[in-house]
Amino acid sequence: MIRRPLRPLARVLRARDEGGNPDAIAAENLRLRHEEMRDRARARAEGRLLVLGFFFFVAFLTIGVRMGALAATEAEEPRAVANGNPIINQRSDIVDRNGRVLATNLDTHALYAQPQQMIDPAHAAVELARIFPELDAEELLEDFTGNRRFLWIRRQISPEQMQQVHDIGDPGLLFGPREMRLYPNGPIASHILGGASYGREGVDSAEVIGVAGVERYFDAWLRDPANEGQALELSIDLTVQAAMEEVLAGGMTLMEAKGATAIIMDVHTGEIVAMASLPDFDPNDRPRPLTEGDQSDSPIFNRAVQGVYELGSVFKIFAVAQAMELGLVNAQTLIDTRGPMTWGRFRIRDFHDYGPQLTVTDVIVESSNIGTSRIALMIGAPRQREFLGSLGFLEPTQVEMVEAPTGQPLLPQQWSEISLMTISYGHGLSASPLHLAQAYASLLNGGHRVRATLVRQDGPQEGERVVSEEVSAAARSMLRQVVTRGTASFAEVPGYEVGGKTGTADKPRPTGGYYTDRTISTFAGVFPAHDPQYVVILSLDEPQQFVAGENRRTAGWTAVPVAAELIRRTAPLMGLRPEIATLDPTGVTQTASH
Repeated sequence: MIRRPLRPLARVLRARDEGGNPDAIAAENLRLRHEEMRDRARARAEGRLLVLGFFFFVAFLTIGVRMGALAATEAEEPRAVANGNPIINQRSDIVDRNGRVLATNLDTHALYAQPQQMIDPAHAAVELARIFPELDAEELLEDFTGNRRFLWIRRQISPEQMQQVHDIGDPGLLFGPREMRLYPNGPIASHILGGASYGREGVDSAEVIGVAGVERYFDAWLRDPANEGQALELSIDLTVQAAMEEVLAGGMTLMEAKGATAIIMDVHTGEIVAMASLPDFDPNDRPRPLTEGDQSDSPIFNRAVQGVYELGSVFKIFAVAQAMELGLVNAQTLIDTRGPMTWGRFRIRDFHDYGPQLTVTDVIVESSNIGTSRIALMIGAPRQREFLGSLGFLEPTQVEMVEAPTGQPLLPQQWSEISLMTISYGHGLSASPLHLAQAYASLLNGGHRVRATLVRQDGPQEGERVVSEEVSAAARSMLRQVVTRGTASFAEVPGYEVGGKTGTADKPRPTGGYYTDRTISTFAGVFPAHDPQYVVILSLDEPQQFVAGENRRTAGWTAVPVAAELIRRTAPLMGLRPEIATLDPTGVTQTASH
């Protein structure tokens, strides 16, 4: 840049010639130079401000576009980037069919120690043993003073216990947040729910996993964050379940039984409204499985699903229904009941002598083994096996529990003619009470196959047809007569028209043969019989009742009265109003008052 001189010689000489002041020329040039410098600085500053404003505009535009994009997308929880799979510690609730909570979560804390940070290990060990009596102070002190750098003390502690540990004041005792599974109803529905425990654990979180029952079966679903906290809705009714367990416990005590189980199922949907097995347990403190002895003696053994038994005469209705479906007999066909019935070295006898013949209906009402065996011979082994298979007796139930596959029915190695006869009256084939419930529901609901479920359904199951509507109605009529004039007379519940069948089976010995003083007593029923809504199955393990100078072990004396009380207690809870017979006007006598 060429700078203009402040005192140009030509102008100075001209000014002197004209008598002017040369210094004025220098002052004027200095002023012009400063104005030029000022204009250049202003232009430079304005350019910089323009560039800076452009950058600010672009930045705010970018931020605004990003905020708009975030507002238009669905909300998503942020996930921390870390090596390995993150621990998912949220778990959905489980509720009954009316939304009442069966299993939920509770925020709590775990207690752990970092011994290298402890100030007074001996004092801490003594205080911890005082707070948690199951801990040993000497063992704790040994762990605190050894080479361990980390030690779990308790997986779960209460707020009160947490405060007590705080009061110890040792910096080496630390807390980690936890989410524990809580079952607010205690033992109610314990076998259905199963229980939960911790899987992978970290200092800041722990994985809650199902260990049995529906908790294990639906474990992946319950832990899936995509469900957004949606509860798992079961088919059971908590009120009905509680009433069932109360009645069943009272009946088990009254009948001096070793165990008991009961099921109430909707005959049209297959929904299990209530299912109990006694003895039971508290899933908040689930006991460990037995390491020796008979697993059925454990309280965690589910008799309704896992227990397979010879269920006795409750099977007779299947033989009669199949024979009617095949057109071999009708309700009034006469059957030869003379006995004993001989097959090789085997003898089939009736509990009483029912005379030379009975109608098919009376074979069921009187529970004749001989009559049922003769009907089975008309059917034949292949067709019997096929029919029982259509009712679900040849495979485990598909109910939504991890224990279901263990309830595999025990079938004869060879389905011989003697097997054909004994199976017809409930011996030689072992099945669970849940098998029996879904088979009765399929037979008596009009003849459509239903499958047991613990998940609430939107409507009836439209399964394959197993018998015709006419045969289903005839079977219901026979079962109703068993209650009104047969072996299940104690099952009569006024207003509910109960139909059902008794079954008493001797328990097999582990070494072979059968006990003579131990039985499984079962009642299988339906109500109301004319318009079936629910099937009820109740079974007692080794019951006995001392009546009229002798011990009674048959189902009519043991299982039936308990089942009647169960129906009496639960039917109103399920919305069934008793049907009260109207008084015949001809039976009313009008009297005049004086």
